[in-house]
Amino acid sequence: MTNLSPQLRQATPVVAVRGEGAYIDGEDGRRYLDFTAGIGVTSTGHCHPRVVAAAQEQVGTLIHGQYTTVMHPPLRRLVEKLGEVLPTGLDSLFFSNSGSEAVESALRLARQATGRPNVLVCHGGFHGRTVAAASMTTSGTRFRSGFSPLMSGVVVTPFPTAYRYGWDEETATRFALRELDYVLQTISPPDDTAAIIVEPVLGEGGYVPATEGFLQGLRERADRHGFLLILDEVQTGVGRTGRFWGHDHFGIRPDILVTAKGLASGFPLSGIAASEELMSKAWPGSQGGTYGANAVACAAAAATLDVVREENLVANAEAMGARLRSGLEDVAAKTPAIGDVRGLGLMLASEFVTADGEPDPATAARVQRAAVDEGLLLLLCGAWNHVVRMIPALVVDEAAIDEGLRAWSAAVSAGTADS
Repeated sequence: MTNLSPQLRQATPVVAVRGEGAYIDGEDGRRYLDFTAGIGVTSTGHCHPRVVAAAQEQVGTLIHGQYTTVMHPPLRRLVEKLGEVLPTGLDSLFFSNSGSEAVESALRLARQATGRPNVLVCHGGFHGRTVAAASMTTSGTRFRSGFSPLMSGVVVTPFPTAYRYGWDEETATRFALRELDYVLQTISPPDDTAAIIVEPVLGEGGYVPATEGFLQGLRERADRHGFLLILDEVQTGVGRTGRFWGHDHFGIRPDILVTAKGLASGFPLSGIAASEELMSKAWPGSQGGTYGANAVACAAAAATLDVVREENLVANAEAMGARLRSGLEDVAAKTPAIGDVRGLGLMLASEFVTADGEPDPATAARVQRAAVDEGLLLLLCGAWNHVVRMIPALVVDEAAIDEGLRAWSAAVSAGTADS
């Protein structure tokens, strides 16, 4: 009998047979509140009627028109709609299938455009599982171990993770920027540095938001030294943080923006955006791919952007995120095992720690499993898998948030009973 790889272990025992909005129906006949959203992918909820209709219509007309061979209308529509939400000046797009592919495309563009070999990455960042993307990933050894040698030219610099350092955000920001300057002076001189890539909120690294001072400091140094600022918005983009882009919280503009996940409500689609001037510096033949900008995925993405705009889902993410965070903080205030609650919008997490402040993956895992018993699906993240994250669909409403908080409170009680 043929089976899936034994390393593909599901985070929950649920066999999903149907999805609607913020809910999944299991093969066991039970309905679950899904606060995973396919790892932040089903931005408009499961099977939003308008996304379904757009995909169904496209399947019946053209499934795949390879976009370096022919142009197709869904791609033209998507480019136009993205132009309405992209940062000013980022007016040129390249599409691929996954976040990893888009990250590697951004890296390739940065190296070709600058003629410089190195890329700076922030400690705790996650950028993908393919070789170059994994080489730039430092959120956990499980993503990069066992297939060395990795890509050369990657230099790690600190991220202002205030809770881990035991500092306030201002102190952590000063430290991270000072260490970046030290890296540029001792390891990767500016003339060898093509770019720095950073997530506005660390994803797999524990849902840690950047600070305004840090990202503005990166922008200033990129401008001063002539390297590029790449923002990995794979998880933070398309309204997830209560702004359309995660970096909108921090008053900066990237040179290259990477997007994926929530862009197409579950269909595989990713891309990078840059200025036409910068994008034109890519070498001939360096951008392409068989399945990139698939017609059905583009149709779903165009419909997704319409839904996000017309149903005010960015504002909903901000409001529901505030409601969810307040409830999480109430639970944490009564639970010594929860050391920190953090995040932006509908990208929130609770970090579990031992009595002496060390990471506590065992308790986090018990709580996550107990949540399934309460009908709530959650995921873990963080270097030790000791952080429980919540990423519900942007369509989530007050009733679902309150239902999720009741389940969370019960799961925390059950999971920490013996700790």
